[in-house]
Amino acid sequence: MDDNDTSCTQIVGVRFRSKGKIYTFDGSGTVVDTGNKVIVDTENGPAIGIIATLVKLTSPSDLPNNLKRVIRRADDSDLNTERENAELEKDALKFCRKKIGDRGLPMRLVDVSYLFDRSKLVFYFTAESRVDFRELVKDLVAKYRTRIELRQIWVRSEAKIYGGIGMCGRELCCVSFLNNFAPVSIKMAKEQNMLLNPEKISGLCGRLMCCLAFEYDNYRDAKKYMPKVGKTIDLPQGKGKVVRQNVLDEKIVVDLGEGREVEVSIDEMKRNRQGS
Repeated sequence: MDDNDTSCTQIVGVRFRSKGKIYTFDGSGTVVDTGNKVIVDTENGPAIGIIATLVKLTSPSDLPNNLKRVIRRADDSDLNTERENAELEKDALKFCRKKIGDRGLPMRLVDVSYLFDRSKLVFYFTAESRVDFRELVKDLVAKYRTRIELRQIWVRSEAKIYGGIGMCGRELCCVSFLNNFAPVSIKMAKEQNMLLNPEKISGLCGRLMCCLAFEYDNYRDAKKYMPKVGKTIDLPQGKGKVVRQNVLDEKIVVDLGEGREVEVSIDEMKRNRQGS
């Protein structure tokens, strides 16, 4: 595509939090570089974010629906407002936690976000069930004199906000690169022959680890060409039953009876079939 094509739109990726999701905006007419802070138009009004990615010109047919635009580069006044909002968020977090404790509400406050124009305070919390927080909202409105929203989030989202180190020794995937949470099931762990020990397959959030989904398709596809566990097959050593699959090494373990087991590669099985 010609970078000088004026019919195309300059798309940029913007993050609103250091490890948050990247959102797409129309950056046409605004000179920006990665790391620059900008004021953008959102459904909730103006917001301040940081340029995370610069994408080359995009044709109108490839643009996302309802694409919002970058209004301008953030100036000193905008940066000062951002700092003041951050201090107000800290105060609101402390105040709300105290009120939750005073009222004995079964909820855990995770984060607070102030809209850039201070038209609304959003409180993010987790809870095991529905919570009647009407009196808490009254406390918050009386204190901050603005619109209040209490938004219940998943424990996965809580882990993304707090961050941490996984059992692999690396930063949590949801913090470092995952923008969306894909469904994860116990079937994925079974397909990868993992021990179904909750401590081994659960993340810091207490739910199944997101990484179980990363290689699931590869394991599933590889097993299509391997005899299933429990199937009886013929080998040069004799007839036996498949008792284990080693997907990574592309091998299976076959029980020949009388305590005899043999490990056979899939390639070896194919050669035996071709030679027979």
